[in-house]
Parts: sequence; C-alpha cells; structure tokens
Amino acid sequence: MSELICRKSETLKGDDEVEKEPEKEPEMPTKDLDEKKEKEVKKSSMEANEGEEKDAQHEQENSRRRSRQSSSAYFVQCLVRVVFGCLAAVACGILYAAYLSACHDRKFWFSAKQELEREISFQGGSGLYYYFYKHMLSAPSFERGFYELMMDNRTISGQTINAVERLSLYPEVITSFIYRYTNSQDFVEPIYFYIGVVFCLQALYVTALFVCSWVLSGTWVAGMLAVSWYVINRPDTTQVDHAVPLRENWALPCFSLQVVALTGFLSNNIRSATEMFCYLTMSATTFTLLLIWEPGHYILFVQGLCLFLLDSFDVMPTRKMDDIHKVYLSSLFLAYLFQFENTSLISSPLLSLQIGSLLARHFQQKMKIGPLVARVMKLFLHFHLVFSTSITYIYLVKLIPVSDNDFILKFLEVKFGLNRTTDFVTNYLLCQKSLQAPSQDLFLRLTQASVLPFYLLVLAVCLLSTLQTIYRRLSGEPMKTRHSLEDGRIGEQPAVIYHVFHSLFFGSLALLFDGMKYLWTPYVCMFTAFGVCSPHLFMTVFKWLKLKSMHPVVLALILSTAVPTIIGFSLWREYYPHVLADLGELHEIHDPDMLELMTWIRLHTPAAAVFAGSPQLLGTIKLCSGSAVTSLPLYTDFNLLKRTEDSFQVYAMRSAEDVYKLLTAQKTNYVIIEESICAEFTRNKGCRVKDLLDIANGHVIFDQEEMYSVSKHGRFCHEIKMNYSPYTNYFTRVFWNHSYHVYKVNYVISFQY
Repeated sequence: MSELICRKSETLKGDDEVEKEPEKEPEMPTKDLDEKKEKEVKKSSMEANEGEEKDAQHEQENSRRRSRQSSSAYFVQCLVRVVFGCLAAVACGILYAAYLSACHDRKFWFSAKQELEREISFQGGSGLYYYFYKHMLSAPSFERGFYELMMDNRTISGQTINAVERLSLYPEVITSFIYRYTNSQDFVEPIYFYIGVVFCLQALYVTALFVCSWVLSGTWVAGMLAVSWYVINRPDTTQVDHAVPLRENWALPCFSLQVVALTGFLSNNIRSATEMFCYLTMSATTFTLLLIWEPGHYILFVQGLCLFLLDSFDVMPTRKMDDIHKVYLSSLFLAYLFQFENTSLISSPLLSLQIGSLLARHFQQKMKIGPLVARVMKLFLHFHLVFSTSITYIYLVKLIPVSDNDFILKFLEVKFGLNRTTDFVTNYLLCQKSLQAPSQDLFLRLTQASVLPFYLLVLAVCLLSTLQTIYRRLSGEPMKTRHSLEDGRIGEQPAVIYHVFHSLFFGSLALLFDGMKYLWTPYVCMFTAFGVCSPHLFMTVFKWLKLKSMHPVVLALILSTAVPTIIGFSLWREYYPHVLADLGELHEIHDPDMLELMTWIRLHTPAAAVFAGSPQLLGTIKLCSGSAVTSLPLYTDFNLLKRTEDSFQVYAMRSAEDVYKLLTAQKTNYVIIEESICAEFTRNKGCRVKDLLDIANGHVIFDQEEMYSVSKHGRFCHEIKMNYSPYTNYFTRVFWNHSYHVYKVNYVISFQY
C-alpha cells in the first residue's frame, strides 16, 4: 500500500511536471524574440543615429567649407579694396606733387632763371631758411656746418645765437645731411633737391588726408573726394605756392600724419598690431612736430583739449588716454632736449594741460560712476580741477624767468578786446594778415566749391549724434565696442567724436585768425568727404526720421554711393578745366628793382656789412648775400620784434640824431628805405607801419574819430631824400631805384650846413 501510494504520488508528481513542462516551453521563444527585436531596434536606432551624425558631420563640413569660401572671398575682396585704395592714395600724392612742381615752375619761370633770381622768388622772407641749407652744404663737413649754426654770430648783428634752436632749422639740417651723404650733388642742384623735398612732403600731406577720410568712412572714394576738394581750394589750404621754405610747409604734413595715426588709434575695431603701429607713428610724428615748428605745442594743446573732453565724457577707453598722455609727455621731454633745453616748452599750455589732467584723474578715480546728476557734478568739478591746476602751473612757471612769451598773452588780451595798448609790437602783430580775422571771400570760395554747405550738414549730424552719445554715457549706458550699420549711431565712434571736436576748435580759431585757415580748411575737405561717403551718417538720419517706406540700410548704402558720385562729377565738370589752365598758363613774377638791389649788395658792399630794413627784405638780403642783419622775419621772438621796431624808426617822425643812435646801437652799416612802406596808402589807415610808429611814439592826435600825426620833426623817410643837413651829416645815399633807397651810416660824422 505504501509503495502504491508512493508510486502514485510519484506519478502524480510526474504528471504535474509533465503538465507544467508544456506551460514552460512556449515562454523561451517569446523572450528570444523580444530580445532579438530589441537588438534589431537598437541596431536600427544606432544606424539611424550614425546616419544622422554623418549627415550632421557632412552639413558641418559643408558649412565650414562655405564659411571658408565666404571668408576667403571676403578676405580677397578686402585685399582688393585695400590694394586699390593704397594705389589711389599714392597716385593722388604723386600727381599732386607733380602738379605743384609744374605750377611753381610756370609761375616763377624757375627753370629758366639764374640762381639769384630763383632765390629772390622765395617770398615773404622765407628764403632765410634756405640760406642755412646752403650754408650747411658749403661747410667743409656736416659736423662743422652744424657747429657753426649752433654758434652763429654772422646772422644777427652783435649777437651770437643758436640758429638751430632759435629758427627751428632741423628740416634744413636733415635735408642737407641727406643731400650730402646720398651724393645727390651728382644728379640734382641743391635748390631743386630742397624744393623737391618740400613738394614730396605736400604729397605726403595729401595722402594722409586721403587715408584719414578712408579710415573714417570705410571707402577710398571719400579719399578721392577729399583730395579733389583740397586741390580746388588750394589758395586756402597751403602756402607752398609762393613761400616754399616756410615752417608750415614742413610741419603741417607731419601734423596730418599724426592725426591719421590718432584716428586709427582711437578706432574700436582694430587689431593689437595695428594699434601698436598707430601708437608708434603718433609718437614719432608728435615729437617731430614739436621739433621742427615752434608753435607746434600750441596746435597740440588744442588737440589735447579735444582728447581731454573725450576722456572726461567717457567716450574713449581710459587705457588709450593713458597712452596718449605718455606720447605727449615723452615728446615734450625729447623736444626739450633736442632743442637745447628750449624753455618755452616748460611753460607751454600743452604741458600744463597734461599735468592738470593727470592730477585731476588721480584725485577723481570714481568720476565715471554714479547716476546722471552726480556724474555731471563730478564733471564740473573735474573741469575746475584741471584748468585751475593748469593756470596755477603757468603762473608758477612765470615766477622763474624761463621765456619772453608774456607779449603773446598781451597780444591775446588786446585781440579779444580785454585791453588797449599803444605798444608797437602788439599792434604790429595785430595788423599781420595771418593774425587778423578772415575775410568773407574765404567762405564764398568754400561755398562755390560746394564744400562748406556739405560740411555744415555733416558737422550738424555728427555733433547731434555725439551729444546723444555723451548723454547716454553720463546716464550709465555702456559704450559699444562694435558698431553695425543698423545701429544708426555714428556719434558712438571715438574717432568721429574726436574729429567733431577737432573741427569745432580749429574752426573757431580760423574765425579769429586768417592764418589758421591753413590748418582748418584741409580738415574741412577731409571731414566733409567722410560724411557724404559714410552710410553710417545717412543711417543715423534715417533712424531719427524713423524711415519705414523703404529699407533704411539699402537706402543709406545707395545714397553713400550716389551723393559722392554726383559731387565728384560736378567738381570734375566745373574745375577740371581750371586745373588744366593753371598748368598751361605761363606767369612771370619778376621784380627788377629787387634784383638790382641784390646785385649791388653782392658787388659793392663788404662781407662784414650789417643791414637794417624791414624783416621780409632782410630775410632776402641774408639769403642772397650772407650779410648780417639787424632783425629777422620771426614773429615769435620778442627781442627780434623790438629790434624790428628800432629799425622801423626810419619811417617815424623822429630826428636824424635819434634814428642815428638807434641804428648805431645795432651796429648798422647800411639802412634800406622802401618806398612801399614810406609812401604806403591803404584803406586800413591804422595798420600802416608809420601809423603804428606814430601811435607808439605819441605823435598822434584824434579829432572827430580821425587820426592825425603831429610832431616837430618831419617823417624821416621823406626828409632824408631832401639831402640837407643834419641828415647828410649822419647818412650818405649810396644806391637808389624806384623801390629802394640805400643809405650808408656815417660812423665818422662831418657836420655840413
């Protein structure tokens, strides 16, 4: 029984196992199928992902290829534009130099004249500088010639001067060095080499204006338009036509290069290497300007004032302003050393401005943070600190006798109506054409050439945009480093803001002094050309007008191309025939009386003779004969101006004895009386030399606003021609013609009655 039970239980268990087995058998293939399906899905998904990745990689490679192609195409396009722009700039410079050379030769018949007549053609006393160039070439060696200029006792009678420092003769020194050591004497005459260097500098001047307008606008078409306006307005942009050796003809090209370098340095989108190049160029040109032009530190003071405003309004990086401070201070220091410790640089307004600005920035390190009202108050305090420190420094320097520039401040006081004087030197300076207000003819000429109307429009737009930018900065809005055309904010570019201030300051000076037009007018041409060729300017106007009828970017690009094209075509049509006529016409500027006088001085006077006369005439005498003179045509030297006043007493109502004492005090051997001064008749009666002398000597009375000269002595230049005593006792006439009367000063007096 027990076995049966056991078997039965086993059979039952076996049956259960058998029954269970068919239930377990179908579960195994379903799992395998699921796993296979999952694997297949994974494989398909992996393959799909790999396909997508490959597609993405292909797309990335294609995009990279496209970007490379577009970048290479853009690079090639930019390279072509730069190459064509550079070629156009160089071509403009070369053509302008050739044009100047041709006009100069036809105006003076330069190539057909003898050496003496060529030297006389240097007008306005500017030939004085060419004399020292000749002297350097005639010296046995360069070192000997340079030493003789530093110890010059054959220029101003009774004085030993450092002519290099006193007359800023580094251009002549460098030019003579190049001529001597390049063996140029085998190929070209000294006078042609000299004027050739000056004309090359003018070519560099034009090229710099071209590049400056190009950098600001982004198109070299602006450079072409700037050069065109410059050439058309040549009587108001340069003096090289009639006075080649003038200091301005050497200094202004250097200043234009400095402005171009500064423009590039202030630009936002600039590489570090380009920025360093601009910085080094700016340093070199700033030093050169201070070295070769005595008023250069006044010009740089105006420029420094513009940059000071940019820094105060926080529209330029502080780092760049620090670098500019280094440029100014290092250039002043080097110029001080190279000009033999020139004390005028110590009391210069440029140095005082740098000192005041650095001290104010040190004490106001948190000036550029805070709300609008607080920043405006800090700004006024900053201005007060800078200018009060600068003025204090100038007055402290005056306590030390470093220079004789007080007469400049006295001149400015009288010029602006703050004072009146009878001083001859001050009134003589006020009557110089370059220091008087310009005539209306200047603005009429600029208007006829179409530059002035466009200039006013461009300046108005840039000025308004600049004021908006200043307001945003004072309100705390950050300054953008990258500007797009769609922004329509031309006044946010630091270089544009600088040129706005530059144009305003130099334009204000040009309204006061006619001579400043040679600094202002070229930059009017450049700034106007930039404006009419810049799409950013048109886009700024469209943003203000909220133009919606047409896409403003497209319209700005169209106008920035169409407007300069129309202007250029109209200028070519109207002024191109005049330019060709200037090259075709033959002028003859001939002064036979001057030629006769110089020939007589060379042949009949000793080499050690001393001459007295007007400064312009004495400059020509020094050039043609090498004789010593009593004064020079230099209006920044007070001592020379006082000697000029003593020499001019021959046109005053003074006795023969008084004039004789003044001339012998200057060791004069010959005095030259010019008919153009003695018999001068002009509408501006108060500016004649004899009127200025009568006012200074107290020989004038006023009756119903009319000026009358009264003295117990007759006018010396008239009385001496009568050949009666006592004039014949002190002076003997040795030469005369229609324009000049030469009298020898008798050191042995024989009284004849």
